[in-house]
Amino acid sequence: MEPMEYRRLGRSDLTVSEIALGSWLTYGGGVERREAEACLAAAFDAGINLIDTANVYGRGAAESFLGEALASVPRSRYVLATKLYFPMSDEDQGLSAAQIRKQLDASLRRLRVDHVDLYQCHRYDPATPLEETMAALDEAVRQGKVRWLGFSEWTPAQVRAALALAPPSGPSAAFASSQPQYSLLWRGPEDELFPLCARSGIGQIVFSPLRQGVLSGKYRPGAPPPPDSRAASPAMNTFLAGRMDDAVLSRVERLRPLAAEAGLTLAQLALAWVLRRPEVTSAIIGASRPAQVVENAAASGVRLDPELCRRAEAALAS
Repeated sequence: MEPMEYRRLGRSDLTVSEIALGSWLTYGGGVERREAEACLAAAFDAGINLIDTANVYGRGAAESFLGEALASVPRSRYVLATKLYFPMSDEDQGLSAAQIRKQLDASLRRLRVDHVDLYQCHRYDPATPLEETMAALDEAVRQGKVRWLGFSEWTPAQVRAALALAPPSGPSAAFASSQPQYSLLWRGPEDELFPLCARSGIGQIVFSPLRQGVLSGKYRPGAPPPPDSRAASPAMNTFLAGRMDDAVLSRVERLRPLAAEAGLTLAQLALAWVLRRPEVTSAIIGASRPAQVVENAAASGVRLDPELCRRAEAALAS
C-alpha cells in the first residue's frame, strides 16, 4: 500500500490525511466494539490521522467509544474533529451560546481530552443570531477548548454572512473547514461553495464520498444487498432509501471497467475522483471492517487521468 498523503486544512495549521475516518452510524452502535477498535487500529496503520465524530452520533456513544479507544494513543498522533447542532434531548439543540458551552464540555468529557482540533457547526441554526453563535465559538477558541472552527452543509449565503463577522480573536476564531456531502453522484458544492471557500481559506472535508457505499460496487442491480453490508443493517440503512434503485446501480456498474482500467477498485476510483479537487482536503470514510479501511486508504495519492474522470462522470449521467 502506498503511503498516506496529507494536506493542509484551509487557513489552519492542521495537516490531515487525505482519507479521514468517520464514526456516523458505525461506532455509535452499528458496529460491534471489537470490529470498531480494529477499524481504528487499521486507520492508524494506514496513516489516517483525522478522526471525525459528532455529539449526536449514537447520542454520545460514538464520542464515548473514541474517548476510550484513543485513551492510550498519544494526542499528537491524531486530529480530532467533532460537531454540535442536532438534538441531544428535547431541550438541547442548536447553536446558542448556552448550547455551545454545554455541548462542547460534554463532548470533551466523553472524548477524554482537554481540547478538540476542529469544532464544527453540524448545520446552520436559523433560530439563533449568527453573532451569538460566532461569539460563543470565539470564546471556546480563546479558552483553549477548540483549536479551529468549521461548519457542515451551510449554504453559500450562510457562509458569506459568517465571513462578514470579523473574528475578535484572530484567524483561529474564523472558519477553517467546510464539511459538505460530495461524490460522483452528488456534485452540488462544486459551482459556488468550493470557490467561495477557496477564496476564504476554508478547506473541504467531504462526507459520503461513496454515497453511503453505493459507489463501492458492493451493491448490484437486481440483487439483494450483501448480508454484512450497511444496506442490510436496520441500524445503519436509514438514509439509503432512494439511493439504491436499479437505475442508479446500473449506472454505477458502468464505472467498474473504468476502475479496472486504472488498476483500482470501484471505491478507490470514487475516492480518488473526489480527491482530484484541490479544494478537497480530506474525504471521510465509514468502515465496519478493517479491510474497508485498508482498501479506501489506498486511494490516497492516486492521480487519475483527466480523460478517465470525464468518462466516469459521463457514465453516471442520468
